[in-house]
Amino acid sequence: MVGKQKRKLEDLSVDEFLLSGDVDSADEDEDDSEGEVSIQNGLKTSKKKKLKPVASKPDGKKKGKASEHKEQLSRLKSKDPEFFKFLQQNDKSLLNFNDEDSSEDEEDAKYHKLPSALEEASDDDEEDDEDQPTSKKSKKGADIIKVTDKMVEDWKAAMKKEPTLRVFRDVTQAFKAAVATTKGEGGGQCKYKVADSSVFNSLVLLCIREIDGALQKILNIKTDKDQKKLVLPSSSPRWQKNQIDIKMYLSGVVQLLSCLTEATVVSAVLRHANQLVPHFLCLPKQCRLLVKQLLKQWSTGEETSRVLAFLALNKICRHKQDAYLSPILKQMYISYVQNCKFTSPNALPMINFMQRTLTEMYALDTQATYMQGFIYIRQMAIHLRNAMTMKKKETYQAVYNWQFIHCLFLWCRVLSTLHPSDVLQPLIYPLCQVIHGTIKLVPTSRYYPLRMHCCRALTLLSSSTNTFVPVVPFLLEIFQQVEFNKKPGRMSKKPINFAVILKLSKVNLLEKAYKDGLIDQLYDLILEYFHTQSHSIGFPELALPTIIQLKTFLKECKVANYCKPMRQLLDKVQENSSFITGRRQKASFGVADAAAVVAWEKQTQQEGTPLSRYYSQWKKMREKEIQLEISGKERMEDLDLPEIKRKKVQEKKAEDKKEFKDLFQSDSDSEDDDGLRIKGKKGKLGSDDDDDELEDLSDLSGSDEMEEANTDEDEEGSKSASKTPCPLSSTDLIKLAEGGEDLVEDLELSDDDD
Repeated sequence: MVGKQKRKLEDLSVDEFLLSGDVDSADEDEDDSEGEVSIQNGLKTSKKKKLKPVASKPDGKKKGKASEHKEQLSRLKSKDPEFFKFLQQNDKSLLNFNDEDSSEDEEDAKYHKLPSALEEASDDDEEDDEDQPTSKKSKKGADIIKVTDKMVEDWKAAMKKEPTLRVFRDVTQAFKAAVATTKGEGGGQCKYKVADSSVFNSLVLLCIREIDGALQKILNIKTDKDQKKLVLPSSSPRWQKNQIDIKMYLSGVVQLLSCLTEATVVSAVLRHANQLVPHFLCLPKQCRLLVKQLLKQWSTGEETSRVLAFLALNKICRHKQDAYLSPILKQMYISYVQNCKFTSPNALPMINFMQRTLTEMYALDTQATYMQGFIYIRQMAIHLRNAMTMKKKETYQAVYNWQFIHCLFLWCRVLSTLHPSDVLQPLIYPLCQVIHGTIKLVPTSRYYPLRMHCCRALTLLSSSTNTFVPVVPFLLEIFQQVEFNKKPGRMSKKPINFAVILKLSKVNLLEKAYKDGLIDQLYDLILEYFHTQSHSIGFPELALPTIIQLKTFLKECKVANYCKPMRQLLDKVQENSSFITGRRQKASFGVADAAAVVAWEKQTQQEGTPLSRYYSQWKKMREKEIQLEISGKERMEDLDLPEIKRKKVQEKKAEDKKEFKDLFQSDSDSEDDDGLRIKGKKGKLGSDDDDDELEDLSDLSGSDEMEEANTDEDEEGSKSASKTPCPLSSTDLIKLAEGGEDLVEDLELSDDDD
């Protein structure tokens, strides 16, 4: 073998190669320890060595997972007998299982085996499949309990006597089923069903009246009336046990609030939600859903609903400012902007309500107010800058709209209400600059109402923050731009309500009501501004330009209705200026002594000034007029009776002309000429130049009366002509014509006497 091994492989023949393989294998069977073998035999022997240990243990099997787990449980019995005993008592299925499985069975279970033959579908199988869901439905239907009035009464008695967790759970389940019906749902997994409307009403009424007190007893919460800090229900040791039921009930309250439309029911649910605010604060998700509904009611609901929603929002923010104040303020501001897009006499009180309530919310934290105020005032300044630089219609509309004006007024109210505040003081100057820029953007007569709104906001800001803001120059400019002596182009029935408009139409500029309303607004705004400065030590110098402008206006204006209020305003301003001058002369301090000046102004304000006393009386009367305008009642002086009467006369005259066209054609022509001639005479007879603006109204009323008289005469003449059997002579006709002219002259003299 050794000699054969040394021979090279290429020297071997085929028979020798095959023979050498057989010999080596035979030798290897005889003696396994022989080390010198060929390469092929070495491979064969290595394979055999690997297969030997497997073949040596044909009966050995790996233990399955089930058997291993049973051994672990047996060891657990010796290590922890108490836990093993607990398992035997509570979960025997965990200990009793089949341990005959092996690893081979587990490996076989991993793979899917194809069936030997495919099964054919039959009708019986389909019927079995259909029977299964129906059986499940029938089981569910058998479990659902229908709520009756008797059940509600029993729950009510139990709630009043001694509420238990079981009763509370039943009530919440029934309430959930009732709320589910409002959205057309079947109740989901509830075990109760509410199908009757009377049961629904009684159940909701039970929850609104009794749930809050029942929760106080179940959770054993004791609240002190004198204690300002709110006691959260989560502090109770029973909270965890009842948390799921309370969460279900609170979710139902929010869902019910989102479905209701009746104002009285919404108010009742909002009162109930206000009582449950401590429970909502313990559940952040339900609290966020409640805040969303409260914001909706605050901005779009009825008057009572708005107030109740605001009270709930204020309560949430006061007790958890860190979590809810900033997002609630942001959402309230966005809701305010969205709901003040259109302004009308009916919507204006609601917008004012949102302004005042939002100001109260901003008063809770001045730091958060400054951050939001800075952002939103800067945003308005950017809109104004774009409008001033680009000068396009779209950029102008971004500034000249109700949302922009109401936002300006809101921040003026916030800064004036929260003054003095070192945090908010830096916002006063940029806000004033934005308002000034808004007024100067398009300084035309069509935007005078917008200018009035801006001046009113500046007056509020100036008076409350003790900051001098020039407002009067924007008002005095109107006296120079408008020609009050010019006759109006057309008459109007109703006055222009400047409180609910921003822009005047071209037709409005031609109306008499435009100038009347403008005079009223100028009177109100100038008087209101000087009232805020009436105690100032520099009032005489402040009022001097106004006095000069008013005197100039009184010299140029010839309309008595416009001169009268301006003359009264001039007298009051001059009276107050003389009063301040007299007190100032008695002062013993210098101008540089700021503290003494402040003390002097404070004392003067407390004692009162002539202008402040007059303003208080005027304000009461003005508020009554505004209430009448808001309620839609028309004043008698606003009715244009002659114009309405003239339409009826024209119709009547047209009918008379058609009826008596042939008989009195010449007389009607002469009467028309006489009517024109009489109008001219009346214009000459008028001696008072101050009544030029009212000349058209007087002429119209006079001509109407004469036309009525002439038509009456025509009717009488026609009746007499129809009664006489013989025709009239020419002399009789002349006398009849002369008699008609005498009657017209008598009417003219009676009008002059009136």
